[in-house]
Amino acid sequence: MKKILPALVPGFAVGVLQIVPMLKSFACCLLIPLAGFFSVTLYQKSTGSENKIGISKGIVLGLFTGIFAAVFTSLFEIFITLITKSNDLVLTYNELIQTMDSLPFDAALKQQVIDLMGSMKTEIQTTGFSLLYSFTIIFNNFLTNTIFGMIGGAIGAQYVNSKFKRNNHVE
Repeated sequence: MKKILPALVPGFAVGVLQIVPMLKSFACCLLIPLAGFFSVTLYQKSTGSENKIGISKGIVLGLFTGIFAAVFTSLFEIFITLITKSNDLVLTYNELIQTMDSLPFDAALKQQVIDLMGSMKTEIQTTGFSLLYSFTIIFNNFLTNTIFGMIGGAIGAQYVNSKFKRNNHVE
């Protein structure tokens, strides 16, 4: 449990923060790497070790942090959508259609994408759940959160190791 808890705590925290509308836009480039960073520092404190942490260990901690963040974010997003029968797709549907119309794709392809988004919007507004929307949210969260979590974990390991070098440097 000591090995998972340092990744679970920041992963859960980011999962909660990613639901907040204003913070959602900072999630992939700021919150997730910070969570990966904190998982490494929490790991070092939980083990009580003053030794260096390998970059691979930092990447693994960041990976688990990203996985936990993706799980919690997806669950919260799907649950809130189920209750409110609204989400970002429903709120920005007209802007998405305008964006699709401006893209240089074949008209038939544009129409298929518009129809797909329209069916997701309708399902969400009527039942509060869309299987396709849920799948895309889960896939997107797992992809982005694990990548940026690993980056944060690697940076955290580098930071911990540089702190270790400074404290043990003898002049």
